[in-house]
Amino acid sequence: MTRNTRTPAIESQPLRFSAQEQAVVYEARQIMLRHLNQNPVLTSWQAVLDYCALTIRGDVERFHVLYLDRRNRLISDECLATGTVDHVPVYPREVLRRCLALNASALIIVHNHPAGDPEPSAADLAMTKEIGNACASLGVMLHDHIITGAGRETSLRARGEL
Repeated sequence: MTRNTRTPAIESQPLRFSAQEQAVVYEARQIMLRHLNQNPVLTSWQAVLDYCALTIRGDVERFHVLYLDRRNRLISDECLATGTVDHVPVYPREVLRRCLALNASALIIVHNHPAGDPEPSAADLAMTKEIGNACASLGVMLHDHIITGAGRETSLRARGEL
């Protein structure tokens, strides 16, 4: 008798949390946000990626902006839009309006892909270019666009797309 030694294919499924688990995740996020209000989020690039992975994932697309001061300290992390399972509306004027209101000098845009694959779409790249052009015209630095997926993140700056 021979045993099947093949590993079954692992399908990428969005995580489903029970109500109790959702409450724990919510509390963890609140603790993280309190910590970040006292400490800069940009102590290292890995800290930024870990923060994004923790806060931005979900069952629907969400678009966040990390607004930063001149020393790259986090002023605010704001969810500017929530969409569907495969689309979130983004308006560069809203990104920059809030940037000016907060007197931010730089920003990092972040969104999630609920299906799990963090590869940028053509729409992601076009939107990043629009926001980058708007930032440049106002003297605001767009540091990166990070897309979170299932277990990994993609940086458009690291890919040379920014």
